[in-house]
Amino acid sequence: MISAPATRECSCHCGGVRFTINLPEKLRATRCDCSICSMKGVVMVGVPLDDLTLAAGEELLSCYEFNTRAAKHFFCSRCGIHCFHRRRADPTQYGVNAACIHGMSPYYDFPELPVVDGVNHPSDGARPRLAGRLIFLPEPK
Repeated sequence: MISAPATRECSCHCGGVRFTINLPEKLRATRCDCSICSMKGVVMVGVPLDDLTLAAGEELLSCYEFNTRAAKHFFCSRCGIHCFHRRRADPTQYGVNAACIHGMSPYYDFPELPVVDGVNHPSDGARPRLAGRLIFLPEPK
């Protein structure tokens, strides 16, 4: 966990989708091993629904749903970057792509990441558990 300022600017790669988020004092990030998260490879930061405000680019946002359609995955239709998704395990939160948060690095700010077991999802009756941890070890300069 790292400390974070309360409000952060965010955007997709092309800058067409812009939004702000209010982060908690102690920030937690995770990855997930479900089928879509494994393919996205995104570090996600949890934010309550009311703490994400879209500033621009609503017309550029596309939504992808699959399987139960409970999770709503929003990405920029111009540059293809996954910006955030409404979580299936906790529909009161968005999972925000840490790479979209200005001034934040999904590598250096989160060198050790818990990976949640999304293959055996709690909404399907499985108990919540970690699948493992990812560790980033930067090479010496």
